[in-house]
Amino acid sequence: MNRFDQKLAEHQLTLRRGSLQTLQINVGRKCNQACRHCHVDAAPWRTEMINGPTAERIVAWIEEHRPPIVDLTGGAPELSEHFRYFVEKSRAARAHVIDRNNLTIIEEPEYGDLPEYLAAHEVEVIASLPCYSAENVNKQRGNGVFAKSISALKKLNAVGYGTTLALHLVYNPLGAKLPPAQSELEADYKEALQRDFGIVFNQLYTITNQPIARFAEDLRHQGQWDAYLELLANSFNPSTVEGLMCRTTLSVDYRGQVYDCDFNQMLGLEMKNGHPLFLWDLTTEMLENRPIITGFHCLACTAGAGSSCTGALGI
Repeated sequence: MNRFDQKLAEHQLTLRRGSLQTLQINVGRKCNQACRHCHVDAAPWRTEMINGPTAERIVAWIEEHRPPIVDLTGGAPELSEHFRYFVEKSRAARAHVIDRNNLTIIEEPEYGDLPEYLAAHEVEVIASLPCYSAENVNKQRGNGVFAKSISALKKLNAVGYGTTLALHLVYNPLGAKLPPAQSELEADYKEALQRDFGIVFNQLYTITNQPIARFAEDLRHQGQWDAYLELLANSFNPSTVEGLMCRTTLSVDYRGQVYDCDFNQMLGLEMKNGHPLFLWDLTTEMLENRPIITGFHCLACTAGAGSSCTGALGI
């Protein structure tokens, strides 16, 4: 029994899947950045990307099973040659589409039309901006990233994002600590970005750093691994369990294999039935009430106010 399961047992809790709300497609590991907190270990030199036949099989599943939400992530999902295929086919299937956008991709010359494209298809944008100060953003994501992010946000605002179209920002703590209160930090973000740059957005999502990939390497290098896991375990909040994203989200990788969440995907904790399962092996009914595969990393989602792909769990 892992430490997360021990916490569940202490509180007489179980964790099983509910009805599917979100199909999250990780189209691959390639990204135009290499951020220190990235749980995907994404980078410009990564080559693992979804191919055409797999994209077609995933779209066929979407058309048959009609998940309410299709969430596109990566890497930088826009780098996939099949990104727009997913957007257009998912919208045609009446799914709400989310693009998890790192903002700097919009500043790449060949992707300059992204704001207009996303707006035309009414795609919700969830964008990474780990702080409203240039120093902190550049420290976590690389020199020059803050300026590019601000430029991209202005372009998104210009086509209606933050007003008529949904634009949410994502905050990750800098270092081995939990995020501050989401509502208070959101107010600070809104004040600073409006005052300094005239930028507006809808909501801020605070997400706890997962102790995997590069962030785990940094924790071990700095001698903070044990202390961070203790922080997560000691901050376990049983009230967050009911709202965990793994209950209603299905993660699919660039090969079509399925996982309970994107974090499990990065750790290779695939869903199995005697063998690894692919999306086209499943129906939505088969997912309901299925036990969820857990690990020590799950403590990051239940610490404090909780954490998910849509921020704190509000508890």
